[in-house]
Amino acid sequence: MEFAAKAIETTGVIDSQRQLALDEALPVIGPTRVRVIILLPEETDIDEAEWLRAAAANPAFDFLKEPEEDIYTLADGRTFDDQG
Repeated sequence: MEFAAKAIETTGVIDSQRQLALDEALPVIGPTRVRVIILLPEETDIDEAEWLRAAAANPAFDFLKEPEEDIYTLADGRTFDDQG
């Protein structure tokens, strides 16, 4: 069933019985049918080690493995001492 849609954003809580309780009343007089989209927060943020593993395995960076891209040696640059 397709219909023109008006979006209303609000927040709420899903309880232990899997029922949705909204934080405030909706500005709609019912009863009326609605479509509901639930956006859940991410369980955890990606940590730095996981991000580095993902970047290292990404084929988009494969060109960095080519010998002509290896232009630096341990003798290049200066040491970095973070005083922060």
